[in-house]
Amino acid sequence: MALMPVADALAAILAGADPLPEEMVALDTAWHRVLAHDVAARRTQPPQAMSAMDGYAVRAADASNLTARLKVIGEVAAGRPFERKVGAGEAVRIFTGGVIPDGADAVIIQEDTTVQGDHIGITEAAVTGRHIRPAGVDFREGDVLLSGGSRLTDRDLSLAAGMNYPELAVRRRPKVAVLATGDELVMPGNIPGPGQIVYSNGYALRALARAEGAETVDLGIAADTVAATTEGIRRARDTGADILITTGGASVGDHDLVKQSLEAEDVAMAFWRIAMRPGKPMMHGRLGAMRVIGLPGNPVSSYVCGFLFLVPLIRALSGRKNIHHVREPALLGRDLSANDQREDYLRARLEEHADGTLTAVPVNHQDSSLLGNLAAARALLIRPPFAPAAQKGAPCEVLRLPG
Repeated sequence: MALMPVADALAAILAGADPLPEEMVALDTAWHRVLAHDVAARRTQPPQAMSAMDGYAVRAADASNLTARLKVIGEVAAGRPFERKVGAGEAVRIFTGGVIPDGADAVIIQEDTTVQGDHIGITEAAVTGRHIRPAGVDFREGDVLLSGGSRLTDRDLSLAAGMNYPELAVRRRPKVAVLATGDELVMPGNIPGPGQIVYSNGYALRALARAEGAETVDLGIAADTVAATTEGIRRARDTGADILITTGGASVGDHDLVKQSLEAEDVAMAFWRIAMRPGKPMMHGRLGAMRVIGLPGNPVSSYVCGFLFLVPLIRALSGRKNIHHVREPALLGRDLSANDQREDYLRARLEEHADGTLTAVPVNHQDSSLLGNLAAARALLIRPPFAPAAQKGAPCEVLRLPG
């Protein structure tokens, strides 16, 4: 079977990945959720012209020179408007957030006044509109300020509250179930027996999924039998998982039983094996509405494939506007030999320079079992299939890894 190009594999995984249904959530629980629709302001902010400072609301024409002497006829505080109109030679004491009374068109800050009983003098002339926040200067009723498909930030929540929304329509979080396979795996904290290793892949994959807004389900480790693996697949389906991630057992050995188990459960396989390094033995299929991604067991292969394929799928199901990773230009930090038919994703350190350029320095050992190099990397340096040899300083492209 020919190896599938990376772009074709991603397209197959994303095919038909429509946003999940929407649900209403309280504003306090909407952080990092994805908006289902555009959101328009329900009110004008501020609803009326308001003072931006503590001082006196005046008619600018009455306070245009330093000889002015104005009578104070009342007071305005936030939430307590002044009902009378300001006339010639009059001023109203006003505090920040107070509604500008009718007739007034300027505010003189209190530091620029002198109090003389029920009158004030001024030490700086008034200017029309100074220290006044006009009605609607922030936004007006009907303005679309939050876009559907965006992931809500903390500032967005403050804006939504100001727009008078106690709750918002967001997309349901995708549910990602992670199933490990392999008799050689033991959980962290245990002492591995002969030939065994400590299981690590699921911790990175679940964290990666949660960082993208997904819910996660840990299905543990399945023994190297078809019965145990199919039982794990069924548990994923029973939990209502939108995505099942398997790690290990995706290669061609006698004990690599995931593909066999998926097919036994009537999973429709879309592909098996990709023209990439690391991560060639990756598979994808569907079991009803549940999408299945079978990742290799080596930790670097597992993580790189999760980053490249799982993350965009979660974003698509979440209804995000932007689902693809963004490639950045960089310069090679060392010489690289010619590439073969597989697209390479080299772990690399990044050096950021004062002029804004990036240098990507591939780590010395690219073996797909090396967790230390994976943790130290800050980016994946992309080498296209059949790329010729390249010298240090040549242009390249990188994908930044989550920080």
